[in-house]
Amino acid sequence: MPRPFNIIAACAENRVIGRDGRLPWRIAEDFAFFEKQTAGSTVIMGRISYATWTRAAQDGRHAIVITRDPSLARPNVQVASSLTAALVLAEAPGLPGEIYVCGGESIFAEAMLLPQAAKLYLTLVHAEIAGDRHFPDWRATFPRELARRDSADAQWRYSFLTLGR
Repeated sequence: MPRPFNIIAACAENRVIGRDGRLPWRIAEDFAFFEKQTAGSTVIMGRISYATWTRAAQDGRHAIVITRDPSLARPNVQVASSLTAALVLAEAPGLPGEIYVCGGESIFAEAMLLPQAAKLYLTLVHAEIAGDRHFPDWRATFPRELARRDSADAQWRYSFLTLGR
């Protein structure tokens, strides 16, 4: 049986996760949560997500990048041609911690359809934000709220949600 994995993301109320290849907000507390939650784990992401997260293979993480570009492989970074292939690599003995799928849009959509997607760690930014990348509607797939912590900074209000099936 395939090993369970988690999905971790931040999105706006209108499900926006990106604009022009970047996050459309800067929330230090969310980034710190993301880094701490994924430290010592295996993280799976697309090429753009990998390019924007310079610390993906640090803090004990092993990164698996979904791409057709084999030149991205280096110590603690593997490449895979698909999410299915990435999940097979993530199950290899000796890889650290839990498995987290970290984006982007099409990878999130595919991951949410898989039965081994166990939890969704979602930072919900309480705003409608313009963007060109969206998170899939999670409400039917992850209807159970396991934990919630509301917070804010000078610009944004947001909630850290842990959701289950």
